[in-house]
Amino acid sequence: MPATSFSPRHFRRQTLTALTALTALMALGLCGPVLPAAEPAAVRAAIAKGSRFLLEQRQAADGSFVAPAGPAVTALAVTALVRSGTPIDQAGVQRGLAHLLSFRQADGGIHPQGSAVANYETSIALLALVACNKDGRYDRDIRGAEAFVKGLQWDETEGASPADPAYGGAGYGKKNRPDLSNTSFLIEALRTAGTDADDAAIQRALVFVSRTQNLPGPDNTLPFPEKNPDGGFYYTPAAGGESQAGTTPEGGLRSYASMTYAGLKSMIFAGLTRDDPRVKAAVAWLEKHYTFAENPGLGDAGLFYYFHTAAKALDVLGEETFTDAQGVEHRWRSELADALLARQQADGSWVNSNSRWMEGEPTLVTSYSLLALAYCLPR
Repeated sequence: MPATSFSPRHFRRQTLTALTALTALMALGLCGPVLPAAEPAAVRAAIAKGSRFLLEQRQAADGSFVAPAGPAVTALAVTALVRSGTPIDQAGVQRGLAHLLSFRQADGGIHPQGSAVANYETSIALLALVACNKDGRYDRDIRGAEAFVKGLQWDETEGASPADPAYGGAGYGKKNRPDLSNTSFLIEALRTAGTDADDAAIQRALVFVSRTQNLPGPDNTLPFPEKNPDGGFYYTPAAGGESQAGTTPEGGLRSYASMTYAGLKSMIFAGLTRDDPRVKAAVAWLEKHYTFAENPGLGDAGLFYYFHTAAKALDVLGEETFTDAQGVEHRWRSELADALLARQQADGSWVNSNSRWMEGEPTLVTSYSLLALAYCLPR
């Protein structure tokens, strides 16, 4: 429905959205002007403009996107384009896939020779191949990539016992320890490719994910959650532990929103339900920090990674509204769309003024944004 059209149903929906937003502002003591929620037509227009930016301004003749960064950005752009509505057989998508598959290795990995980030690259490539697997054309490549990322997981074959904080995780090779971001990509890629939640690799990964949560108990007996038992998630418990948000005065690892959403979606992909104490604790942390104005715990750092991770997590949570700790009900798809549309540049791109984690690169950030907006359309 165009933003300028009128119907009683449209008026009721807009009114309820405005009242919800006003309630939230009143709870914060802020009563500024309330903006209407983004209409599906406006979201589709933003997606179309962002897609044109990628295909017409950012794709090289060889099909790559930001070639010096390796195949992961190309894979992310292809996935974003297809999941947000670009046809699989569109010429730019096919060129991107051809470039991506030029990195295919004999062991099933999709990465440059000697890559230090092979798990990340292959996991993102796996997502792209699944998204584009029309008529089973990439079945063989998908199975090879699936086996490859399973082989990178920290488990008994790497000498890691279940008691090791690194057990079950995946990471960047150059860091020599696993982390939640890489592990969440691994879980999502495997589940998207059809791996069952009770598969041994998924369940090993769940062990690691549970140890990245600030929730003391049988699933995390490490010292970190005892020092900050707030239910949120941090970056890694391995190699002494690390949070990108720093530490608490007590020496705990601070939780932050992008990793908490990553942890939540990973637990759901691994078969946990809303009744599991780990899921309950994660949701409770997010209820206290619900916002699309920033990445809580990190401000504007990693903001667009946060947007697309939150969209995936809230979608798999399976609820159209999310009630925050003040009891305010949020139509999260509309509110996330509002946040993204307000940040789109005139040329159709998105970019973060905080360039940490490559978010000064508009191709990467536009891909994140298209992925997030794909979840903002009505289900």
